[in-house]
Amino acid sequence: MSLSVFFGTMTPSHAQQDLKNRLARESSAYLRSAAHQPVNWFSWGDEAFRVAKSQNKPILLDIGAVWCHWCHVMDAESYENDSIASLINKHFVAVKVDRDERPDIDARYQAGVSAISGQGGWPLTAFLTPDGRVFYGGTYFPPEDRHGRPGFPRILQVLSETFHKDQDKVLQNADYVEDALRNYLAKSSDPVELSEGLVDSATSAIAHEYDARYGGFGSAPKFPHSSAVELLLSRYDRLGEQWMIDIVTNTLRRMARGGIYDQLGGGFHRYSTDEKWVVPHFEKMLYDNAPLLNNYVHSYQLTHEKFFLDISLDIVRFVNNVLSDQADGGFYASQDADVSPGDDGTYFTWKMSDAQNILSAEEFQVAQLHFNIYEAGEMHADTTQNVLFQDKDTDVVASILKMTQGDVERILESAKQKMLQARGKRKTPYVDTTIYSSWNGMMVSAYFEAYKALGDERLKNFALKTLKRILRENTIENEFVTHRASAHGKEGFLDDQVEIANALLDAYEVTTESAYVKQAQAIMDATVSRFWDEQDGGFFDVPKDQTGIGALRITHKPIQDSPTAGANAMAFQVLNRLHVITSEAKYREYAERGLKHFAGSVQKQGMFAATYFLALDHFLTPPPHVVVVSIDNDAVGAELYRTALSIFRPGKTVSHVHPSRSNDLPATIKAMAQSFTKPVAFVCSNYSCAPPAYDAETLVATLKSFGKPVPIGR
Repeated sequence: MSLSVFFGTMTPSHAQQDLKNRLARESSAYLRSAAHQPVNWFSWGDEAFRVAKSQNKPILLDIGAVWCHWCHVMDAESYENDSIASLINKHFVAVKVDRDERPDIDARYQAGVSAISGQGGWPLTAFLTPDGRVFYGGTYFPPEDRHGRPGFPRILQVLSETFHKDQDKVLQNADYVEDALRNYLAKSSDPVELSEGLVDSATSAIAHEYDARYGGFGSAPKFPHSSAVELLLSRYDRLGEQWMIDIVTNTLRRMARGGIYDQLGGGFHRYSTDEKWVVPHFEKMLYDNAPLLNNYVHSYQLTHEKFFLDISLDIVRFVNNVLSDQADGGFYASQDADVSPGDDGTYFTWKMSDAQNILSAEEFQVAQLHFNIYEAGEMHADTTQNVLFQDKDTDVVASILKMTQGDVERILESAKQKMLQARGKRKTPYVDTTIYSSWNGMMVSAYFEAYKALGDERLKNFALKTLKRILRENTIENEFVTHRASAHGKEGFLDDQVEIANALLDAYEVTTESAYVKQAQAIMDATVSRFWDEQDGGFFDVPKDQTGIGALRITHKPIQDSPTAGANAMAFQVLNRLHVITSEAKYREYAERGLKHFAGSVQKQGMFAATYFLALDHFLTPPPHVVVVSIDNDAVGAELYRTALSIFRPGKTVSHVHPSRSNDLPATIKAMAQSFTKPVAFVCSNYSCAPPAYDAETLVATLKSFGKPVPIGR
């Protein structure tokens, strides 16, 4: 088919120019990176589906991300290959989607392809009917038959022939996948009574997946599972069972000693390809480092181990240096793993000779033993490349080299600084500077958590600057949060609403400004109006009046932690918090109904629904609410407030109120404020309060014990 026919009255030269520039006009870096490819790409939208229907062609859907290594590989091998592109252009309408930009599309087609192939991931390669239903799919396809996998050209030829010659089979497959999608994404279960037994079962399931030898959960590939860590921390805080904190601390130590952690620049890569945490996929995601910052900060608060503090500070250092707009506020989405399609993380890895060339003999001797730097490295593609991981502790290195541990630590720090400076001269992997609301909400909250524990005003100030930018640029009428700057798109998803609402409640705690609570209420009230399923309960991932094309016609209520915390589970946490702060019963009622809606379906999901079980735990046993009452500039009141913020009690809420500014407070807090005679802190939970605390020492003791079961025999 000629270009002039394909594009109507356009001349071939104009059509070619349009093809070259169609994706170049997109805001997504992933889409723009494909603008030069010979494939006639469309972005997601009505135009592509109209063309597919009018030409009776199947749709080739590619879903990927700018940070994705295998997406780059498939781009280079297939989509930049003229002969393969010619096959695609002749037989398919090609649509490219950025999964970070459109998680709603990704979630549905991941589920659809998984129903066929049993696996998902990126790049996601799906073949659709002209109306957008999946009839075949997979992930990465090689450019020729290889390792028992069919080559992409053969796949394209067979599927095109099947589509035109055996449409009954194609439509039968599409019907099967659509039914599977509806059962999976739009599933509901009979409401189940909420009980602590559900949380106990989930915690036991997480323990069953624990790898006692290397830390973490499951086997290779290994992901951090930060929400499971938070659930264990919460249960340990209340129940004090030693195995819970042992799982957490061993996992966090093993991860931070491994190659999944950037030993020079700080911050975590996305996951480890092996069970020992040594060889990672090297991309660094904002949405991974935010909950991991929470994990390490909270573990430091509980254990007071300097190791957890150091890792927390290093995550912040990485995010400040690489994934943030320090001038205007805002956290960037990701840093790529690679600098070119044929690369495999070599920005982060080291040949032994490269380390020798920049270090003194003494520095190399120490670094070699500590980081396991030898001629044979860990990377499979290039066995001379070493992934830096902590193989031997500094006390062991000191013993081997007959040095003091202090000297080894000093020499190692010098070596790390030299290696970091040398690495900085390499070509740096691409950073996607898109500011997504949901991920920013996560990191804003994590910075506030770090501020509460460490008292560093810079953390609070940058988080507030970022939050204000999101409210300024990524909201419409101050109550609907768009996924990215509203100038680039009007889509807003459930997780955007709830993560920003959660961050607003955190901002209230660290500033005492009630305006943040009002903003959080406005967003959540609008979220209930736009996203809540009145018939069955629970929240849809997109506004319920939003009609979509393709698989977007199928409703979805996200509850799993994949890859970020389940949006419904986060919504229930925010509703719980709003009820505590405002005393408005409607928020607890929505949380209860939503928790019941999912209680039956999540019981088999274990650690993949950890955020849900954390929300359920906090619903059943409300965490402490600390209300500090004092006048302005009162030293005792300030100390009580700082103490209330700094003590770790999972899910705890802190309010700091002035006795003369209590008229707009909820009745329970107003009563506390109006009884003021001197600075005081009240600790309350579930309609009961501990005796008032008038000094920091008493408040610490109260917070550490209030709401916990008394051990037998006391």
